[in-house]
Amino acid sequence: MNHQAAKLEALVSQNRKATSKKTRFIAITSGKGGVGKSTISSNMAHVMAKYGLKVGIFDADIGLANLDVMFNVKIQKNILHVLKGEASVSEILVPIENNLVLIPGESGEEIFKYASGGLFERFMDEAEVLDDLDVMIIDTGAGIGEHIQLFLRACDDVIVVTVPDPAAITDAYATIKVTARLRDEINVIMNQVRSSKEAEGLFEKINKVAQANIGGALRLNYLGQVSSDPKISSSVKKRALFARDFPTAVPTQELEMIVKRIARKLERNVLVDPKESGLGGLFKRLMEHF
Repeated sequence: MNHQAAKLEALVSQNRKATSKKTRFIAITSGKGGVGKSTISSNMAHVMAKYGLKVGIFDADIGLANLDVMFNVKIQKNILHVLKGEASVSEILVPIENNLVLIPGESGEEIFKYASGGLFERFMDEAEVLDDLDVMIIDTGAGIGEHIQLFLRACDDVIVVTVPDPAAITDAYATIKVTARLRDEINVIMNQVRSSKEAEGLFEKINKVAQANIGGALRLNYLGQVSSDPKISSSVKKRALFARDFPTAVPTQELEMIVKRIARKLERNVLVDPKESGLGGLFKRLMEHF
């Protein structure tokens, strides 16, 4: 294990000392499709789980849900079946590996159509099976749709993924601008870059424009980069995770650095009411903003 990985594992071990912690909800979004958002989400979940965090990943990409493809698993039922009373929460969960579970999602509008009255209360009770999660990653859709904003508002952290393409940068800025109405802090990951210099330069341009035109209390955080590498596209084609297939590759090491930065925030999690944990905690937040 390299030094970087050892430090990350030590940091995660410190986080696990508490017996009951609030789940950290992390939304991963993008301005446009095709920038590798789901690839980042799935591989990030794997890295977190590898170092001992209990992770749930919720597929909230309406109409384009593809985490089952990323993880190479088959989905039988999803969250909507639970809300309709056609399945229990435990029945829809798809174990991916140790410490990592996939929660198949459905259209935001459909979710809230059924998330009311007795059905929602029963769902909340059943969702306790996920109350021990340290992190729940929400893989949202691309763009600035109303249902996407709902998830962005409910989460503790928002990460915008973009690539060094003019159209993608423009759309990422539009996402940041809309999200800035909901929260003061937004994180950015530069994907498919050729070098750290290119990634940092593009982030500084985005940050400069954001500060000049959005201003206020907005704080953009640069979480890091994931370099362009043929190993990534090779893994995606095989329906495999590049971070698992190529643990020593540069993109994997970069992703581990990003996870390390996120893990520092987990250190600040404190003991809370169980209602703030797991899948039930996420939907409690969503309903408050709906």
